[in-house]
Amino acid sequence: MRETFGDARTAVLVGPGKRDLRLDLLRGVGQWMVFLDHIPENFLNWFTLRNYGFSDAAEIFVFISGYSIGFSYGPAIKADQFLAGAKRLWTRASQLYVAHIFLFLFFTAQIARTAARFDTPMYKDEFNIAQFLDRTDIMIGKALLLEYKPVNLDVLPLYIVLVIAAPAILWGLLHRPNWTLLFSALLYLAARHFDWNLPSFPGGKWYFNPFAWQFLFVFGVWCGFGGGPTIRPAALSRPVTIVAAAWLVFAFLIVMTWHVPTLERFVPQALIRAIYPIDKTNLDLLRLTHFLALMVVLLRVLPPDLPGLTSKWLRPLILCGQRSLSVFCFGVLLSFAAYWILKQVAGGIVAQMLVSISGIVLLVGVAWIATLYRSLPILFGTETRVIRIGKDVPTVQGK
Repeated sequence: MRETFGDARTAVLVGPGKRDLRLDLLRGVGQWMVFLDHIPENFLNWFTLRNYGFSDAAEIFVFISGYSIGFSYGPAIKADQFLAGAKRLWTRASQLYVAHIFLFLFFTAQIARTAARFDTPMYKDEFNIAQFLDRTDIMIGKALLLEYKPVNLDVLPLYIVLVIAAPAILWGLLHRPNWTLLFSALLYLAARHFDWNLPSFPGGKWYFNPFAWQFLFVFGVWCGFGGGPTIRPAALSRPVTIVAAAWLVFAFLIVMTWHVPTLERFVPQALIRAIYPIDKTNLDLLRLTHFLALMVVLLRVLPPDLPGLTSKWLRPLILCGQRSLSVFCFGVLLSFAAYWILKQVAGGIVAQMLVSISGIVLLVGVAWIATLYRSLPILFGTETRVIRIGKDVPTVQGK
């Protein structure tokens, strides 16, 4: 996987080897699941992870984001390019912030216009924008400070905070990798115990507690930075795989009681008291361990050299994973449009399938356009300088 530091003329290419398409595939799967989960009362929700286990697409997104940063920026950090890496990460965080603000404005305008045009004020309350429209003078400041967020716009602020903290995480992993991971774990436990969180307006807290979710992100960075190969043999061992598979089965059986309440009588009361509530805000241990168990199983069934990763059938998913920011932002807007169609036009299973499949096709189209746009050449002169770690290789492009 490659990441670039610097401007268009001078780039530092880091990350030897080929891009790991498994990461793009899983991120693409996560993007499709997020889109489907954002459409309430949708039959295709049954095909997303949250209906069959404790974790969902959020864990996939946070872990892979961390892993990608560790894998991409690790070589530069190890080659004494810390300032260049920090600058690039903070630039990325600023881009994410701008994307979030624009998404916030478009999303709010989309809902407000729909509510006014079709005389359906319930949408303003349902998606938490009514107070923004009532007190825009106050709420715009809260939105800029990431204290106020409409429904479905919680994950980007979490990612912004984590990317801002990424240089410090990488510095710690460079000098004391295991101590850095241990500190992250202790912060996770302390945040859960003392209920540490960032404030959310009015009178609430962040839906994704960054003090808790940072552990999954840091673990991902740790794996991508070099810790992954050290634990891979243990993760692929037969005993660990059996335990992981058993945990996934247990989670599946518990979640089935949510869908079929009559099955709950087979669950001992002591077990019910022990596992509930399963808290998403503070990344409950059941969610965390379920995701880790899922990753162990996926390591078994998705080897790096799997031929299917380069097949045309998986290309749409991989494209969506590679252009995840564009796909996510468009998917948020598209999910509300799909929900409106199901509420105001037709809400049967056929309609649910049509709007869901059409939406996924549009997401793939956005990913394809974004990929095509990134492939267009950018020329600022006749000479392009490419700096690799420890090596300056000038190349000349003809006019």
